[in-house]
Amino acid sequence: MADPGTAETSRDEEFLKYRSPLVSRYASKEMAYNFSDRKKFTTWRKLWIYLAKAEKELGLPITEEQIQEMETNAELIDFKMAAEEEKRLRHDVMAHVHAFSHCCPKAAGIIHLGATSCYVGDNTDLIVLRDGFDILLPKLARVISRLADFAEKYADLPTLGFTHYQPAQLTTVGKRACLWIQDLCMDMRNLERARAELRFRGVKGTTGTQASFLQLFEGNHDKVEELDRLVTEMAGFKQAYLVTGQTYSRKVDIDSLSVLSSLGATVHKICTDIRLLANLKELEIQSLSPLRRTRLVRESFRTSLLINTESEPFEKDQIGEGVLQD
Repeated sequence: MADPGTAETSRDEEFLKYRSPLVSRYASKEMAYNFSDRKKFTTWRKLWIYLAKAEKELGLPITEEQIQEMETNAELIDFKMAAEEEKRLRHDVMAHVHAFSHCCPKAAGIIHLGATSCYVGDNTDLIVLRDGFDILLPKLARVISRLADFAEKYADLPTLGFTHYQPAQLTTVGKRACLWIQDLCMDMRNLERARAELRFRGVKGTTGTQASFLQLFEGNHDKVEELDRLVTEMAGFKQAYLVTGQTYSRKVDIDSLSVLSSLGATVHKICTDIRLLANLKELEIQSLSPLRRTRLVRESFRTSLLINTESEPFEKDQIGEGVLQD
């Protein structure tokens, strides 16, 4: 019988290591999986299978039996063995090549054939980025749709508007929500563009050339180009980058981070608005009776009329004076 203390230690082991609250608290189950080691290394194996299939189709001596063996074992990852191999070899990709070869002895000689580390590393990063966008975009669309329903429902409900956090003029609850929707639609456009422009690194060698594959195919340039096209298609991409070094250009990462941070800024702005409105008790008005709600709005509006326009919280010679004079 297992020692209860040992079992408890095993269960609590994950709490002995740093865990990011960005994942444990805020990430959805599917997004957390998208960036997981399980997704990463099963994708490596899928990429090795795509490569073997394309190389077989183009005439290299690879058998269907070898490919079937790889497909059968694609999900059977021995992470402990891979960690031991990495400690011995000091190379993460070769460690997983060895771990995969262990459960695919017939295919061992053709796994990663002609490829460089970034064939699996960088192509997997691009797949993860693509799949991440595919998780995020429908969620953003739902937010916009629900906010649109909310805006339409409260299109005529008056509420006090603010400028510089001071009472100003009447607006409507629906119009205020439309401001949020407009920003989110801009983010949707930017995210869709970034998603559409993602390409595959493709089948390129150590320095971004295809010399190793040209050697495999005995100088046949057409087969090397077709290999790149076939694997790109199998991975679900329409195009591969025409030119890379060992890695794809990190401008791709910057572009992705830019649109994601822009969405983050929008969400931060919306949440800040909500917190400020809650502090002013503006959000609580929805629970009041229609008569009480109307009286409260009128009272707030009368208060705003007592504020002289010259008492804006900016002086005329400060930054922003052009806005004040418009």
